[in-house]
Amino acid sequence: MARVAAPLSATGKQSTHPVDEVLPLPKLALYGFQHVLAFYAGAVIVPIIVGGALGLTTEQLVYLINADLFTCGIASIIQAWGIGRIGARLPLIQGVTFTAVSPMIAIGLGAGGGTAGLLVIYGAVITAGIATFAFAWLPPKAFRTIMRLFPPVVTGTVITVLGIVLIPVGLNDAAGGLGSPDFGDPKHFAYAGGTMLFILILMKLGKPFLNSISILLGLVGGTAVAFLLGDAKFGDVSKSDWIGITTPFYYGAPKFEWFPIVLMLIVMLITMVETTGDTYAVGDIVGKDIDSETVARALRADGAATALGGVLNSFPYVAFAENVGLVRMTKVKSRFVVVAAGVFMILLGLIPKAAAIVAAVPHGVLGGAATVMFAMVALAGIQTLAKVDLKEEKNALVVGVSLAFALLPATVPVLFKDHMDADLSSLLNSGVTLGATAAIVLNLIFNGLGKDAPAEALADAPAEAPKAEAPKADAPKADAPKADAPVAVAAAADDEPTAAIPAQSGEGEPAPAPTA
Repeated sequence: MARVAAPLSATGKQSTHPVDEVLPLPKLALYGFQHVLAFYAGAVIVPIIVGGALGLTTEQLVYLINADLFTCGIASIIQAWGIGRIGARLPLIQGVTFTAVSPMIAIGLGAGGGTAGLLVIYGAVITAGIATFAFAWLPPKAFRTIMRLFPPVVTGTVITVLGIVLIPVGLNDAAGGLGSPDFGDPKHFAYAGGTMLFILILMKLGKPFLNSISILLGLVGGTAVAFLLGDAKFGDVSKSDWIGITTPFYYGAPKFEWFPIVLMLIVMLITMVETTGDTYAVGDIVGKDIDSETVARALRADGAATALGGVLNSFPYVAFAENVGLVRMTKVKSRFVVVAAGVFMILLGLIPKAAAIVAAVPHGVLGGAATVMFAMVALAGIQTLAKVDLKEEKNALVVGVSLAFALLPATVPVLFKDHMDADLSSLLNSGVTLGATAAIVLNLIFNGLGKDAPAEALADAPAEAPKAEAPKADAPKADAPKADAPVAVAAAADDEPTAAIPAQSGEGEPAPAPTA
């Protein structure tokens, strides 16, 4: 990737903080905490959604949030600081991927919910993390072949499916949370609508910093209003300890079951595409050449963090795209700022009272913020699909039929509940799983194994940023988008810095993606 001149900051001066510069401690602390603010809502919303769906107690939910933040901090330090050939050494924040939300809920509920469901989830997460870590050490040829399964028509479809499938999760929270005695009460929708309106107003103002923390401010504002009206209860905050240590296997020994493991492996394949896109995006922003080894190091960090997450009572990890957008907006490129953010997250993960405050956010407020985030995930997928020639019937079929498969579990739940083996149902009763699998299979059937998919660039370690090749005069028009693969994934993240969760997705502005 050709180096570019350092971009101008808001003051019109060139940035003086290159990627490997260690800033003075006050600046590290300030910029690092800003990353935490931009990241925090996306970081905690996954354990809240999963824990709520599995029926965890408030005490268990508080522990889950603490474990997530603690592990996020460790994972971000590994990715940004680097340990040997693990970690991209780029300003990439690691967070729980939104890609895994729906599959984890399906796995947990299939195992009976509660902590019993968590143990099956953790067994699948640990296995998938180890598999991802091992995959990133494969020879370039094998690496290239597998990643060719994910051209833009597949990644765009998967990200779109992810957003569409997660939107009902946000809407259920907006209605008060499934299973709550007052589910559907108009007051919940009032809180959700007010939170969404506040977030949209902040986004309309167009201030970069406000954009980056609009979700967090929406949660804070909505909760404050609910508290004044007597609908936000903070009684559990006083009962929580000031200091709490995250211990391995807190809920018990993980359980390793075949179908949940397969499902989580599919999730990790998708997150690898997210991380690949974010790595290229942030590399372009900081002016650093990205080659196959850099991407492989980023994926190894994902795998190591995911396996660690399963051990420390957390979930799969991916590079968060919203923080990539924050790097672009602030022009602060130093990877050590992310290391500082990791330290802040570890400290927050040791304070149960902070997690108890988050756990007290009313369902309506959470649903309003989550719906906005999930809708932006779907938008990121649509942006990626915009780079695909959908006038070509083969590509249109891949997208359309995959979306139909993704809607099957929500539309005909009786098929999975009453007419399918329990293990098979836990694997297939997920719109993300069915949609992603359909996209991969249909793309192979109609388009074959493309020669210019993301992995082509990854394995061949290009010296310059991947660029679309001009179509040859006699080349079929439908083939042109394939050359854009890596750019297609990264571009979604770079063009819409606030449009992610997570992809993730996370996902953050999933490009990835997710951010999930």
